[in-house]
Amino acid sequence: MKTKRVIRPMVLLLALTAPAAAFADQPDSTAAGCERQFDIAQRIDMESFRDYDADTFRAIHADNAVTIFASGAVRYGIDSIMLTLASHFQNREAIWRWTELYRNVEGCKTAYILYDTVYEIPSIGFRQNARVGVTYTHDGNGWLGVADQSTRLP
Repeated sequence: MKTKRVIRPMVLLLALTAPAAAFADQPDSTAAGCERQFDIAQRIDMESFRDYDADTFRAIHADNAVTIFASGAVRYGIDSIMLTLASHFQNREAIWRWTELYRNVEGCKTAYILYDTVYEIPSIGFRQNARVGVTYTHDGNGWLGVADQSTRLP
């Protein structure tokens, strides 16, 4: 049985706010530090959605984030995204699984990650497999999701 790990917003804040300036005197550590920080951020993003933690999911996204759902529907801004995803966080019945396929981290600037995902709601017989690409930006304090695009797979 897999243990459910809940990440509270304060933990998120601590994990994502290691200042880039802390690595300024160590150029070799800057890229590595940002890559480690990105690894934590993307994991928090995916796990908060899986664990129905709306506050943490919201906190890991920029206010002006955009999401393109597998249906083609587009939502601009985290408020609109959260409104569209409200039933996911409220109903707490979906099963969310992902496998990382590719990642690219450009220092403390931008990062992109591609996943193979499965989203299921067993009670209604819904199952969707999609490729999901997420782009992040580093705002000087930590990584934030800015764009999320899903492509439905057969």
